[in-house]
Amino acid sequence: MKVVERYIMRRALAVFLAALIWTLAIVWTTQVLARIDLVTDSGQSALTFFEVAALIIPSIVPIVVPFALVVAVAQTLSAMNSDSELAVLNAAGASRWTIVRPIMLLALAASVFSFAVDNGVDPYARQKNRELVASSRADLLSLVIQEGTFHKIDDGLFLQIGQRLPDNRLGGIFVADSREEGVNLIYYAKSGAIIESGDERVLMMNDGVIHRKTLAGDLSVIRFTSYAFDLSAFMSASSEVLLLPKDRTTQYLLNPSPNDKMFQKRPNKYLAEVHQRFSEWSYSLVFALIALAVAGDARSHREARIHPLITSIAIALFVRWLGFFAAGKADNIPQYAYMVYGVPIVASAVATWFIVSNRTMELPVAWADWMTNFAGRFGDGWSALKLRFARRGASGQEAG
Repeated sequence: MKVVERYIMRRALAVFLAALIWTLAIVWTTQVLARIDLVTDSGQSALTFFEVAALIIPSIVPIVVPFALVVAVAQTLSAMNSDSELAVLNAAGASRWTIVRPIMLLALAASVFSFAVDNGVDPYARQKNRELVASSRADLLSLVIQEGTFHKIDDGLFLQIGQRLPDNRLGGIFVADSREEGVNLIYYAKSGAIIESGDERVLMMNDGVIHRKTLAGDLSVIRFTSYAFDLSAFMSASSEVLLLPKDRTTQYLLNPSPNDKMFQKRPNKYLAEVHQRFSEWSYSLVFALIALAVAGDARSHREARIHPLITSIAIALFVRWLGFFAAGKADNIPQYAYMVYGVPIVASAVATWFIVSNRTMELPVAWADWMTNFAGRFGDGWSALKLRFARRGASGQEAG
């Protein structure tokens, strides 16, 4: 590799890593906030929450990597053009492939990384994530750790613990059970405890009453010294792990079990997930070609055009949207699988044509004129607003 090519790759790699870290941090934060209820609702420890949060990262890497790459390539080439480095390379007789080669090597490395994460790490991380969430919801001790809060155990079944007493005893137990049609049961006990024997979990309530009310208005009250409320069925049901096609390994998707209930209901979803995993890795290469077609040539600063970074991101967003659209439709219509592969292939072919023919891929000049005029009007309005406030401040000081 030539010195110039190493220089371009080093600059692009530095921007790529910076963009990847910040983009991952932003997307990861939005995903983590959606799972904060794991701590607030089930009372899990912060360690469990951060473990679940860490397992989210592999699922967003294949989506974020191509966008970080298009930002890095477009920004690097735009900065080199502003510093007249691209013009110097052209004047020195360097071909356009001197710029293309290091960028495509970086894109190839990013594609391999995305493929490895998407088909190797992500399925196992998703499975582990679902196991953690299921086990946290099945842990009754964590459900009652928050005093004075109602917790939904099942449809029509709610539990509240007034306080936690020493020796793992519970005080002020309230259970509302409306699962039986036409009958509402309310249990209240002064104290109790959770007794575990193997896989069985029983809420033993002491010194309490049972209110039984029917739709006809009949009300009966039963006092008890001790009463055992079996919760094993609810705990086992909540601990079951439901694996979706996205959670399965690629090997399983290629040869799913005939007894898989999800596969029996929606076999197309498994095939659509395979197509998406085998095409998603290519978007790093596609976006690199788009950035090269947009910002890979030396241009005069006086030419009216939209900034290459904005153009590259806009085109990349449109191409990626088409890919998501095709993947979503392939769940129900298998013919859209051709579009899943066709979107990156066509986009790559178009960008390659621009590069080979020494043309520049850019948004219409009219858009650039509109954005320039809008920016000018906005700047004029902002200046007028600042001048008005400055005059009001001066008049106020004179009056004082």
